[in-house]
Amino acid sequence: MTTTAKSAYWKGVRDAAPFFFIVSPFALLFGVVATEAGLNVFEALAFSVAVIAGAAQFTALQLLQDDAPAIIALVSALAVNLRMAMYSASLTPYLGAAPLWKRAFVAYFLVDQSYGLSIGTFERHRDWSMSQKLAYFFGVVSPVCPFWYVFTVVGALIGEAIPPSLGLDFALPITFIAMVAPMLRSLPHLAACFTAVSASLLLTWLPLNLGLLAAGLLGMIAGAAVELRTTRGHDVAQGEEAEA
Repeated sequence: MTTTAKSAYWKGVRDAAPFFFIVSPFALLFGVVATEAGLNVFEALAFSVAVIAGAAQFTALQLLQDDAPAIIALVSALAVNLRMAMYSASLTPYLGAAPLWKRAFVAYFLVDQSYGLSIGTFERHRDWSMSQKLAYFFGVVSPVCPFWYVFTVVGALIGEAIPPSLGLDFALPITFIAMVAPMLRSLPHLAACFTAVSASLLLTWLPLNLGLLAAGLLGMIAGAAVELRTTRGHDVAQGEEAEA
């Protein structure tokens, strides 16, 4: 790693360091809830290593706890993670020329934190070389992803020590509320949330928990429609101002 790449790496580490205090508690909770759902420590760790996506992991775990078929849990988790495809497309202009094996690692470690920090930094430092960009990306990953694994194990060990009589069924809904509530900052987000919640209540009669999957899709459609209409309205208003 060159000197400039080293400085880019450590900049990534510094920028991502505060995420440690967000990632660790959620990983800890996932480990605890995973054992409540019947997974042992190794299975909980394997889940985190294979998926490495908090929202998708909690979604799949909730459905499996509700005795949904594995295929429904997998499809639902995939739907939750569809945003990663947009993240990947957005990073392609900056990292698309990297060797295939490096892009494979980037794809694996592409999470909300690594994307958000990287895309903003790459836009500000368009003169960076490919080695600097990759170094920064993996610098961001360093205080985030390894601790997702570590605290999953810690949580699983703690979960195995908690008597079954205490129960942890409340943990998953509270976790989702904590994850979703801060994101409801715009009209499209609110529309998506309201539509998904309403649809999930109305579609509880569907078998195999398909109501949740349908509600999620309807929520995404509603959010996209509101965002499109809002954007068009903004463009029309700007056009009228320009004509005036």
